[in-house]
Amino acid sequence: MRTSSTFTALLAAARSASAVSNLAHSEPHYPSPWMNPQAIGWEEAYVKARDFVSQLTLAEKVNLTTGIGWESGQCVGETGSVPRLGLRRLCMQDSPLGIRFGDFASAFSSGQTVAASFDRTLMYRRGQAMGEEHKGKGVNVILGPVAGPLGRAPEGGRNWEGFSPDPYLTGVGMSETVKGIQDAGVIACAKHFILNEQEHFRQVGESQDRGYNITETLSSNLDDKALHELYLWPFADAVRAGVGAVMCSYQQINNSYACQNSKTLNGILKGELGFQGFVMSDWQAQHTGVASAVAGLDMTMPGDTEFNSGLSFWGTNLTIAVLNGTVPAYRIDDMAMRIMAAFFKVGQTPEGLEPINMDSWTLDTYGYLHASVKDGFQQVNWHVDVQADHGDLIREIAGKSTVLLKNDGALPLNKPRFLAVVGEDAGPNTLGPNGCSDRNCDMGTLAMGWGSGTANFPYLSTPLDALNQQAINDHTRIEAVLDNYATDTIETLVKQDSATALVFVNADSGEGYIDVDGNEGDRTNLTLWGNGDELIKTVSSLCNNTIVVIHSVGPTIVTDWYDSPNVTAILWAGLPGQESGRAIVDVLYGRVNPAARTPFTWAAKRSDYGADLLYEPNNGNAAPQQDFTEGIFTDYRALDKANIKPIFEFGFGLSYTTFKYANIKVQKTNAGPYKPTTGKTAKAPTFGNFSKNIEDYKFPKSIRYIREFIYPYLNTTSSLKAASLDPKYGKTAAEFLPPGALDSDAQNLQAAAPALTDAPGGNRQLWDELYIVTAEITNTGDVVGDEVPQLYVSLGGPDDAPVVLRGFDRIRVDPGQTVTFRAPLTRRDVSNWDIVSQNWVISKYPKTAYVGPSSRNLPLKAQLS
Repeated sequence: MRTSSTFTALLAAARSASAVSNLAHSEPHYPSPWMNPQAIGWEEAYVKARDFVSQLTLAEKVNLTTGIGWESGQCVGETGSVPRLGLRRLCMQDSPLGIRFGDFASAFSSGQTVAASFDRTLMYRRGQAMGEEHKGKGVNVILGPVAGPLGRAPEGGRNWEGFSPDPYLTGVGMSETVKGIQDAGVIACAKHFILNEQEHFRQVGESQDRGYNITETLSSNLDDKALHELYLWPFADAVRAGVGAVMCSYQQINNSYACQNSKTLNGILKGELGFQGFVMSDWQAQHTGVASAVAGLDMTMPGDTEFNSGLSFWGTNLTIAVLNGTVPAYRIDDMAMRIMAAFFKVGQTPEGLEPINMDSWTLDTYGYLHASVKDGFQQVNWHVDVQADHGDLIREIAGKSTVLLKNDGALPLNKPRFLAVVGEDAGPNTLGPNGCSDRNCDMGTLAMGWGSGTANFPYLSTPLDALNQQAINDHTRIEAVLDNYATDTIETLVKQDSATALVFVNADSGEGYIDVDGNEGDRTNLTLWGNGDELIKTVSSLCNNTIVVIHSVGPTIVTDWYDSPNVTAILWAGLPGQESGRAIVDVLYGRVNPAARTPFTWAAKRSDYGADLLYEPNNGNAAPQQDFTEGIFTDYRALDKANIKPIFEFGFGLSYTTFKYANIKVQKTNAGPYKPTTGKTAKAPTFGNFSKNIEDYKFPKSIRYIREFIYPYLNTTSSLKAASLDPKYGKTAAEFLPPGALDSDAQNLQAAAPALTDAPGGNRQLWDELYIVTAEITNTGDVVGDEVPQLYVSLGGPDDAPVVLRGFDRIRVDPGQTVTFRAPLTRRDVSNWDIVSQNWVISKYPKTAYVGPSSRNLPLKAQLS
């Protein structure tokens, strides 16, 4: 990658609709690092993988690395099998909030929603429950959790799949979710690596279908410092937590495709972070064969070059590449090793795998095993109920993640005389909760966004359902108008005496292959959908007790109505999942005392956020160039730097009680000085032998050929060139691969990397605790409640954000009780990335610790010596 100075100069060049001549550049990094047998936490898995991979033929190794093709199996992605050793096809399945296409499975709250809880335990329990459900369906790899998008701009379509635009909070979410999923015996896949921050122009075909005449996907262009301090941070936490898989993203990074970007895959992920698992492509994100293999890709999904093409960059072509020497033997061995090590690390074994008992392409009991070609009609669904008691957990998460943004004494409700419920978002989708494929509509209450990151609802408790039940219990009169545009009827309802108006509104977004009301994945603006802002203004102009509940994928602009005296309370309930209704009623009526904090900033206007999306191509027909000129200054960091007052700041949230902060203390530890990692790896190992006789790779007569299915075999053995079907076949590795791509010699360890006997995630000393910060929190109110104290640090430099989040906790405090908040500060927490030494350094600038209930309310501070 370019250094900051070079990159800043590069970005100063004016962009225009014509082709840009001076483009960002990603430096090559070769060879692809091989696994480290001494990496802490991976030792046993390495031995098991070595013993297994050593028995494999070349064709079997290729089978492990190559998907079988879109709709060629029961899962959204499957690898080939190794029947000789009892290993069935491995199943990859969405999503980060449940089992996509599954039945009798739970629909969890979104990642962004659980992030608002600021509760590590809830994040872990959610991950563990999702892991249990996926395992119960025969899934081997969950395609989640999500740290990309991080949330550079609030309009980003898939921000809700992740956690927060703050890297520390997202890092905690990633770590806890990974540990929960993998403790349940399923491999977690951290995605989308990296800088996948918008849906527009992520794929060429998708863009061309919408009239954007581009020939290459978007390039996210960013300097090395911001990459490390912002976007890489949560992926490092996932790697340190032992994540088994990482999914590379669709777009380019400094004009090199993410799934063949040797700098990010070889240099940063596997080199600097010491990642020991496998890198999987996003679906159709692979653009080359040999080049992606040597750049660090380990598994291609779903296997075909384009859906249902029957062609693959790998499969047959990977077999050929190993035979002709353009992919070295150690690289195919390392691919297989990484896959099997992740497999064994979470406790999976070939003999212990349950059969895949669900199907992604039909909910019918019987269907085609190979759906795309209608082949193999048989039972494909066993309708296994994997929900357990997870509905209770989802209700708890949704309640504890609901943020109380405003309360002028309207809440909690206590047997109100008359509830006037207004808004389509309060009720059901008239087509049913799963009536819109992949949730590709905004009808009824919004409980998840749209796209591949969704799941089928086993049921959906709507707000009106739960309010009706509560009203029956309380003998409350309740009426509802679920048409946002029925203005006359709404006005007649809400202007009645003693009315408490509950207005439910939403804003939706999702993945780029779906367009809802002109929103091509990304949101086109930050207004509420369905005339929501006008609806609130109409109701509050007539009712002096108007309570607003927002279900949304991120912030909306509330400037025009939030401070109306008739708007007496505002709640953000995020995307709560199947228990939406019961959870919001728990909060409205005080059964749950809110303590959640907004995981993003609510700005007064869109431009306050600084960073925005690219909605029109800016590089002619070539790759659109999205320049991250804001660097580290996104979300609250951007507003803090510009001294812009937000409506509701990052980390803000109210309670039904009050708290007092006092007595901050800082204890410095005896951690030693930081030492850059030195030394070398071992020489690249190979496992087993493989035949170089082309006849041994001919398609076996014993296997029935299935159209569009991806195989490792050759259709002809007359020559490798003939088998490849590549008119440009014949170039040697030296002619088309960068220098060092095939090097198998021992390699120098990077200064910021783990040593050979350390755990993955970076230099071990980055996690040394340098300071322990404590503060006292007292509940000064009359009811028990949780409080979320937050620790921020000013790193002090002219290029640093005023403050950055570096710690938090969620603590139950009884009335009158005083508790102690304790948060360690690690070396990483107080360091900056140095682009010259390519390492983390503690700058000379004075550093200050702050503690308080939000990023803009920090009553306690102390200097860090």
